[in-house]
Amino acid sequence: MTRRGGDQPEPLDRVLDQIARRWRRVDILLIDRVREMWPKVVDPVLAAHCRPEFIKDRVLLVSVPSGAFAQRVVEDSPAIIEALAVLGDQAPMAVRVRVGGTPTTE
Repeated sequence: MTRRGGDQPEPLDRVLDQIARRWRRVDILLIDRVREMWPKVVDPVLAAHCRPEFIKDRVLLVSVPSGAFAQRVVEDSPAIIEALAVLGDQAPMAVRVRVGGTPTTE
């Protein structure tokens, strides 16, 4: 819970409303579909090391372990967008990368 003025806890209903508003902006089922498709959409090395995190405002955020992987994802983004177009009106129209925080599998 956050504190207002440092003294009183934020009312639970307000905190829950804030969380609900954030979740409404992210379609959890959509990102699950993207994650299922991911190994078929990208190179096996990218699939093993890079993770689609969420889609917001039709932008797919992908976590990558390094700048080299970020560059590969950016270079491959037109093909990624094209492959994910099968998702219809909810398909991402752009890809953004975030470096760091992705576990690697070897």
